[in-house]
Amino acid sequence: MRPDTQYRAFFIGGIPLLINGIATESLNARDRGLAYGDGHFTTMLVKAGEVVWWPAHLARLQHANARLGLAEQPWDALAAEVAQMAAGQTQAVVKVVLTRGVGGRGYDSGGCDAPTRIVSLAPYPEHYPGWQQHGIAALLCQQPLGEAPMLAGLKTLGRLEQVMLKRELAARGGVEGIVLNSRGFLVEGVSANLFWRRGRTVFTPDLSRAGIDGIMRKRVMTMLKQMGIELRVVEAPLESLWQAEEVWLTNTLMGIVPITSIGEVHYPSPVLIRRLQERLVIEV
Repeated sequence: MRPDTQYRAFFIGGIPLLINGIATESLNARDRGLAYGDGHFTTMLVKAGEVVWWPAHLARLQHANARLGLAEQPWDALAAEVAQMAAGQTQAVVKVVLTRGVGGRGYDSGGCDAPTRIVSLAPYPEHYPGWQQHGIAALLCQQPLGEAPMLAGLKTLGRLEQVMLKRELAARGGVEGIVLNSRGFLVEGVSANLFWRRGRTVFTPDLSRAGIDGIMRKRVMTMLKQMGIELRVVEAPLESLWQAEEVWLTNTLMGIVPITSIGEVHYPSPVLIRRLQERLVIEV
């Protein structure tokens, strides 16, 4: 992607938000994204003025748009806006939110033919490099995720469960947590996907009923295949982690973060994790 000079003046002025291509913070109060969480999003890492894995993020947005039945987006315009947000940034975060827009009555989405697109810029979280190097202690969340096969895998705007899980972590003094579904199977972290290794095999939860199929999750799965390491996508109980030798979390911003402990169970040797981190540095 190349910056379009049409947008450059917006960012010289320091405005980090575009709504439908306009530098503004004002959103129609009747937007269905606000009223019903009727939309989806992706959060992207920027390095050296470029979005890392932009094609994968665009494919995610297009896939979710089709699954949710939103009107077709002006993808070229979106790409130009994302490029402008990223331009000149050493390391930052660009987020794209797409909603169904304004229209319909109640849950009826009829007549919504003008979707809303929001592109924003934010600083890169300063604590993630430390997490990558030293790992983090995770808590086991007490609140489970509900199952919703209709939306499973998608990064929809309805993240109230994650908000409540973050509140739980804050109340318990934790920074990340392991989340189960209502049937007691592992799903993910609060803000990240979950992997673990036992012996020569790596496992990650089946997300066909709940959870987000993350961009970094897919990259790690690809790297494992390239390395000749067996990967199994499973429905697994919590006890699977007690038998693991390594456990880690992934998302686009945090990269690959070792879990050093969950409660009284410790994981002191992140051997495979370090190999994956080294390969990731080369990719980004």
